[in-house]
Amino acid sequence: MKKQTVFTLLIIALILSFFVTPLGYHSKVWLNSLFSFSPIEVVAEEQQTLANYEWKLKGSNWEYFNFNRSRNNVVFINFWASWHLPCAAELDDIQELYNTYGDQIDFYMVTNEEREPVEAFMAEKKFTFPVTYLLIGSPSPVDTSVVPSSYVIDKKGMVVVRTDEIKDWDNKKVRKLLDRLIAE
Repeated sequence: MKKQTVFTLLIIALILSFFVTPLGYHSKVWLNSLFSFSPIEVVAEEQQTLANYEWKLKGSNWEYFNFNRSRNNVVFINFWASWHLPCAAELDDIQELYNTYGDQIDFYMVTNEEREPVEAFMAEKKFTFPVTYLLIGSPSPVDTSVVPSSYVIDKKGMVVVRTDEIKDWDNKKVRKLLDRLIAE
């Protein structure tokens, strides 16, 4: 075989590995993470206030609760799915935020999946952030239709960050923003 043929076969094998092996999954997650950027704060004049805090949800222990409990707190909301590759790309960063701010910010990691696959995914990835289960049809103060999407809400109920893309959540810019919101 010629060197060019061997090289071509190696390239084809590498490309195929992205579609049919776990290497491909991890590579795609890594590439998504690599090309994600810090979320942008909404300009103060364009920030919107949550219409209300009436939103019924289920916690990780399958208990019902109302989002109203987060009134006057800094809130981080992320809509995700364990099967959705772009979500996996940002969850490690969000776990780091939760490790740092879990006692100062209300985290809502919202999914509309069944409990069993979510628990398996959480155990496999060793995530400890609290999972919140969406009640389909329950009125929500934010858009629940896009996955992934995220919101950061200040103590006055202003939406400070809103994004429908994967983002790099574990960086100095985000931590500076969260520290400021907590101090207000």
